[in-house]
Amino acid sequence: MMPVAAARRDASDQIAAQARDVLSVAEALLADAVHRVRERLQGAPGRDLDREQRATHGLSWLATYVEAIRQLGAYAERLQAAEAFGEIESLLVRIGLAEYLAQIVGGIPMSQGEIVRMSDLGLPPSAVAARMTPAAEAMMATGNTAANRARLVELIRAQHDAFVGQSGLDDTLETIRDEMRKFAESEVIPNAQGWHRTNSYIPMDIIAQMSELGVFGLTLPEDYGGLGLGKESMCVVSEELSRGYIGVGSLGTRSEIAAELILGGGTEDQKRQWLPKIASGEVLPTAVFTEPNTGSDLASLKTRAVRDGNVYKVYGNKTWITHPVRADLMTLLVRTNPKEPGYRGLSMLLAEKPRGTDENPFPAKGMSGTEIEVLGYRGMKEYEIAFDGFEVKAENLLGGVEGLGFKQLMQTFESARIQTTARAVGVAQAAMEQALDYAQARQQFGQPIINFPRVSDKIAMMAVEILIARQLTYYAARQKDSGRRCDLEAGMAKLLAARVAWAAADNALQIHGGNGFALEFPASRILCDARILNIFEGAAEIQAQVISRRLLDGSN
Repeated sequence: MMPVAAARRDASDQIAAQARDVLSVAEALLADAVHRVRERLQGAPGRDLDREQRATHGLSWLATYVEAIRQLGAYAERLQAAEAFGEIESLLVRIGLAEYLAQIVGGIPMSQGEIVRMSDLGLPPSAVAARMTPAAEAMMATGNTAANRARLVELIRAQHDAFVGQSGLDDTLETIRDEMRKFAESEVIPNAQGWHRTNSYIPMDIIAQMSELGVFGLTLPEDYGGLGLGKESMCVVSEELSRGYIGVGSLGTRSEIAAELILGGGTEDQKRQWLPKIASGEVLPTAVFTEPNTGSDLASLKTRAVRDGNVYKVYGNKTWITHPVRADLMTLLVRTNPKEPGYRGLSMLLAEKPRGTDENPFPAKGMSGTEIEVLGYRGMKEYEIAFDGFEVKAENLLGGVEGLGFKQLMQTFESARIQTTARAVGVAQAAMEQALDYAQARQQFGQPIINFPRVSDKIAMMAVEILIARQLTYYAARQKDSGRRCDLEAGMAKLLAARVAWAAADNALQIHGGNGFALEFPASRILCDARILNIFEGAAEIQAQVISRRLLDGSN
């Protein structure tokens, strides 16, 4: 009789081989689709990309699914090498591979009402069938079965922990996760619902504790007061804090964006002045980029800064500014040269301001604002801000040279999107935990509702897709840490993770039934919080546009 360990190794070897086969099929289909879409664009993607958005954005989703399959296989191989590939991990990988390949063949949901099929990309059923292999077809038939989903939920219930599957990270990062999880469990989760329902600020003592934990200086070099860790650490921290409450997880984003702007584009004096204060939490920054009617079209930005001696005077309006009242520093994108069209006339200012209160939100000359009331993503508050002669020291021009603002901002987008992806994973995790707890406690027809397959299937697929989104997030972070360009990987991770978070939150509310619609249940808050993830840091359509451009211009 074969020993258990040997049998497990054989099983994991088989899954790894199946993953490679599924990946080869998916990659071949992607290559075919890229070729067909390029033909459709007639060699002029810049002109026709918008006209053919269904095909080009569908191509982006296909590429994202291929990367998801690739990272599932890599995850399995890493755990196999570490002898940590257990039954739960095996089920997660098999269900994920089978489901994502089946969706590639049958239709990928870009949103609730938009399904992209291979025929939309120029591949008829015969072309898809020609790429299939017996092993891939077997995986589709045997991977995502009712029995496998039921067994996965059985194992989840038995482990008494809704963090499903090994993360694949090292011990240092798991120690950081444990620390952040304990903080979230004790200080955040018990209060999150109250903060949300009363639209209250996250208390300053919570922010102080986050500072003590090093949240605001995670990835900053030690020379500037940071911990000198990589972007994977940022992902772990953001995920766990967002699992507690998305607002808490998002506080770190303000510091991450500002620090990366200054580190990448600032003068040495600016780095020495601001980075240690950001790392310690002494200075709370906010990003002031978006304007009414511009959204992602930063080339049309109108807010202007006029040099007047030793200061710039700022005029114009900004909107969807997160946590500006209590911020000490604004990274403020302005047009310093109105004669330069598009991106070339933009500059970034490090604009100091006093902290405000609800009673007097902007106690600064030349600056006023109005709160934007929102469904979710509370705890920091959103504002529309008007500048009318607001003064910024000329020495606070980032980098000391005008016209570099757009280039400086672009250097931060990869990290910002990776961090947002981690927040999405945390929100999805929170939704799954609410769903699991409720489904086990809620009795209907003489038994817990988790015993019903339509309920347990939802939880099983939450676990699978959270794992996939998590692995895509870590992969993008590793690419960033390696110094490689990763707008493609960051865009794919955010595209998928935002959809996963919304699906998990929606299904969690469905499992709660009418109670999920009640404000007292966290499921209602998590649904509201999840919805914004498909919009900010580049809407899903923008992510798909970025990915398709990279795929079609051959600059992967």
